[in-house]
Amino acid sequence: MATAGDKTKETGNNNNDCSIRLENPNIAAMKEDVLYHFSLSTTTHDFPAMFGDVKFVCVGGSPSRMKAFATYVAQELGLEQPGVEPANICAGTDRYAMYKVGPVLSVSHGMGVPSIAIMLHELIKLLYHARCSNITIIRIGTSGGIGLEPGSVVISQEAVDACFKPEFEQIVLGKRVVRSTHLNNQLVQELLLCSKELDEFPVVVGNTMCTLDFYEGQGRLDGALCSYTEKDKHQYLKAAYATGIRNIEMESSVFAAMCGACNLRAAVVCVTLLNRLDGDQITSSHEVLTEYQQRPQRLVGYFIKKCLEKA
Repeated sequence: MATAGDKTKETGNNNNDCSIRLENPNIAAMKEDVLYHFSLSTTTHDFPAMFGDVKFVCVGGSPSRMKAFATYVAQELGLEQPGVEPANICAGTDRYAMYKVGPVLSVSHGMGVPSIAIMLHELIKLLYHARCSNITIIRIGTSGGIGLEPGSVVISQEAVDACFKPEFEQIVLGKRVVRSTHLNNQLVQELLLCSKELDEFPVVVGNTMCTLDFYEGQGRLDGALCSYTEKDKHQYLKAAYATGIRNIEMESSVFAAMCGACNLRAAVVCVTLLNRLDGDQITSSHEVLTEYQQRPQRLVGYFIKKCLEKA
């Protein structure tokens, strides 16, 4: 770990080692690891037996959306049981939901950096305790587009902060820790190829801006607070577009940073619900939004099925 003043930069491992790396020496000394927000524990659950065959992990904000994804993947992989819905492994808590379909784990992460960060700490430890390897983890979700037609899907090349920097900053023990948010380029290209094979909806590769807020943090004019003008907003969004940013959401930076630090091959695939250059409010019908939200699921489901057919 290199240190420069109060700023610490960490980058993910780019070697060929496919094992999960925990950047915490304390875990090895623990007799029991309680994954509190999953309602799971290493003493009450056999993680290798439950999760040892997992190769793909898909995470998204809403529990209902991730249950729907698990159902969809079961159908695509021929693992569906008629009349049987996927069981929520985390039924002992209402914080997150988790569903397993063969080698695919589908997990909800809530909204925003704090919520997904908590989930990722426990998910990565779960995969580590289960002795999983060669894991591909993909965030599937929704976002606001910049300069794209609503319904376009963005495969993130890298996550950037609200200052357009490819990094995630966190205060740890009163000091700034900054981690890289670069994503796996090979995985980006594999997903892009799958989108061309599907050819069902527009897909682009671009940078994704992660903010800490839905309203002022994303330059919206319709929140309870607004400290800028419409002209300021458009200048900011056009500047973001000029740097390669094509969508805005609230989880990708910490997702990319944590997955990179723990040696997980990661990608972010989000559909855009509106073009922020045209407005701030999402006005499409429920039916249209539901179909949009299924687009990342269809792309990632196709990718998973293709990978398993090759294996």
